[in-house]
Amino acid sequence: MGGTMDGTKRQRRGNTRQRIQDVALELFADQGYEKTSLREIAESLDVTKAALYYHFKTKEEILVSIFEDLSQPIEELIEWGKLQPHTLETKQEIIRRYNEALAEALPLFRFMQENQATVKELRIGEMFRNRMMGMRDILIDPDAALVDQVRCISAVFAMHAGMFALNDLPGTDEEKREAVLEVATALVVQAHQGTHAAD
Repeated sequence: MGGTMDGTKRQRRGNTRQRIQDVALELFADQGYEKTSLREIAESLDVTKAALYYHFKTKEEILVSIFEDLSQPIEELIEWGKLQPHTLETKQEIIRRYNEALAEALPLFRFMQENQATVKELRIGEMFRNRMMGMRDILIDPDAALVDQVRCISAVFAMHAGMFALNDLPGTDEEKREAVLEVATALVVQAHQGTHAAD
């Protein structure tokens, strides 16, 4: 019985943590990270500042936790990619999975795009750069020509740009994601074929 109660408490705590993250990210996106206070986050949640403080001591802690949670599939993808051969099939699968992970983390990446100066100063800026370097390393063949390395990096950035630069283009979000995935995949295929042309 004690174990069940502990489990319920843990689950409730997890739900509160999730609510804090969701509300904080919404406030950060609406009025900017700098202009949002812990007090405002607590008020929006209808909890005391002490209750909020129990989960997170600072705004940056909240933001880092959001980044860690939403980018976990990307970290897992990088770890998976490191263990795979540098085949075209692997690279296509990496691009496909990355596209899915970005779609799941869309609110966070929108916030990061719109608050680049702030993000650069915070710990998540460095964490994001490390993720990008990890993606680069699992896509690029070590012996690839520079132009093919640029194609692979451009595939990743095409997916990022697709989340923000296509808002005013016709089509549903799903159609735009599919179009971006097609372009990113084509870049990776072209890079792979360029690198392995002499094989």
